[in-house]
Amino acid sequence: MGLRELKKQQTRQNISHQATRLFLRHGFDRVTIADVAAAAQVAKMTVTNYFPRKEDLALDLHEVFVAIPARTVADRPPGESALAALRRGFLDAVKRHDAVIGFSGPEFARMITESPALVARLREFHEEREDALAAVLAAETGAAPGDVLPRLVAAQLGGVLRVLFQESMRRTLDGDDHDAIEAALTEAGRAAFDLLEPALGDYAVRPGS
Repeated sequence: MGLRELKKQQTRQNISHQATRLFLRHGFDRVTIADVAAAAQVAKMTVTNYFPRKEDLALDLHEVFVAIPARTVADRPPGESALAALRRGFLDAVKRHDAVIGFSGPEFARMITESPALVARLREFHEEREDALAAVLAAETGAAPGDVLPRLVAAQLGGVLRVLFQESMRRTLDGDDHDAIEAALTEAGRAAFDLLEPALGDYAVRPGS
């Protein structure tokens, strides 16, 4: 990474850090872009250059959140189905207590759920990653343009991931620690993917090399 890229990354991280600190202290809806700029000691335009939407200051894992399911399917090994890849990826993320699947502190979870703007933006994230997953499934299965099947499958798989994310947030707000959430999500995740196995177990199995 060059010096220019490093400086840009540091600026972005500083803005995100200061925004999160302010949001947790005062609530997302009470903090303005100007407040964030002042705390980060940058111009207001600099903040909006890095984060065009205020909501993305609080949800700065947007790109990772949207891309992970599609990438997990695209990178699956020969012989593995899309369903099996997502099951494996989810259970691995649970073991890591990954923030992308909802492992966050209660303050952060509360900040999101108490802001209608953040709830709406998170809903958009879920929709975007379903679209990304559907595109990969269509490519992997050679689906014809306009074929609805990849979108139907992505909706089912995305629905599982959405409900499991919501369960993680709910348990966080209820005061469960990460270990308790891990145990609950492991059980719920296995049950959810098992339910889809009869219908999707043979869908999008990557051919052997």
